[in-house]
Amino acid sequence: MKKTYIIAEIGINHQGDLDVAKRLIDIAAAAGCDAVKFQKRNPDIAVPDHQKNQPRQWQGEDMTYLEYKHKIEFGRNEYDDIAKYCRNKKIHWSASPWDIDSVKFLSSYNIPFIKVPSAMLTNDELLDQCVAYFPRVIVSTGMSTEKEIDHAVQILREAKKTYVSLHDHKIGLLHCNSSYPAPVNELNLSAIKTLQEKYPDFEIGYSGHELTIGTTVASVLLGASIIERHITLDRNMEGSDHMSSITPWGLFKLINGIRELEAAYGDGILKLENSEIPFKNKMRG
Repeated sequence: MKKTYIIAEIGINHQGDLDVAKRLIDIAAAAGCDAVKFQKRNPDIAVPDHQKNQPRQWQGEDMTYLEYKHKIEFGRNEYDDIAKYCRNKKIHWSASPWDIDSVKFLSSYNIPFIKVPSAMLTNDELLDQCVAYFPRVIVSTGMSTEKEIDHAVQILREAKKTYVSLHDHKIGLLHCNSSYPAPVNELNLSAIKTLQEKYPDFEIGYSGHELTIGTTVASVLLGASIIERHITLDRNMEGSDHMSSITPWGLFKLINGIRELEAAYGDGILKLENSEIPFKNKMRG
């Protein structure tokens, strides 16, 4: 079995605090994740006009929703620090762009992939530009119909042809349920097989928002070669994503479960294993 590429989604669970972000990077690196991922927005562009002036309370302070988004957004100084910190920790990092400005911002860093969030799957221009700027593009398929996924795949394939002279592209799709948290009976993990059959030229993975861990491990058995899970220091922290994230202890259990599965999977050949020989000699003579 091919080694699974595991992404710890920090997202906005850093609360706009670089020290919290570094603690989460430390945990992901210690657990054995391959990468951490953030979210990147230009709030003035990404936040819809009808939401900008909506009231929001954050850490005891009253503000508009737009002001809140600016408060938790990292800029150039923070990402320069994150890039250096991850390099020292020997872990990859990336981010999900929510607008074209953010795609261009992230392209100034040497990151191994770009990740399109489920909410942006129907944004044709953003999909096109991600392929233009990055050799590896991963797209989540949450809250999408089959028709919408088909359309996104068409845009990605066309972009791949357009920018073939720039990159040797790899494109991945992550099966996903975008409920926070996602009900176990609606995870539909069998869709991983469906995506593999429909899009054999794409790498297929799984982005989970459920509270459980075993279901994510099971997705690897079904063929997911990329795994993404949100992580948090504490599910009780203020913010929308913490409840559907896994804690440090949960992350260690998840990584161990996936790596144990990879080791145990084998080649399917019926045979006598070396460890069995002394027991066979003893019990059968």
